[in-house]
Amino acid sequence: MSKKLVAYFSASGVTAKAAKNLAEAAGADLFEIKPEVPYTQADLDWHDKNSRSSVEMRDSKSRPQIAAGDAKVADYDVIFVGFPIWWYVAPTIINTFLESYDFAGKTIILFATSGGSGFGKAVEGLKDSVADSTVIREGKLLNGNPSVAELKDWVESL
Repeated sequence: MSKKLVAYFSASGVTAKAAKNLAEAAGADLFEIKPEVPYTQADLDWHDKNSRSSVEMRDSKSRPQIAAGDAKVADYDVIFVGFPIWWYVAPTIINTFLESYDFAGKTIILFATSGGSGFGKAVEGLKDSVADSTVIREGKLLNGNPSVAELKDWVESL
């Protein structure tokens, strides 16, 4: 039986709730990917082309710093990585997280929350941030607060 981790970034709390339910459903440990400088509501205003999130997402090389923390990735075989979908991809802080640890030989299963878009090019945008031997799989959109039982069924189907 593989040891699992649910690592997530949540700007507004929606992804955090989904991640906690997923960790319970998967019998996984939980790790929050926290930005060194937390995002404000103004930072997240995607209507404002000068907001922090808009500026970061226009620059694929942007790597927002993450707060100190140790996800102990080496201890896990399967890592669920969750985030809100921004501009049809993962926020660049997810690239920062992936580039901060050695995921060689690991399986990463993505999950996301979204106001209406799908995964888009999320997998493609993350592949260069991990070793070639890392498997990244598009997982599931966890919108609408899925129950622990529903998530357990999904995890068991993987």
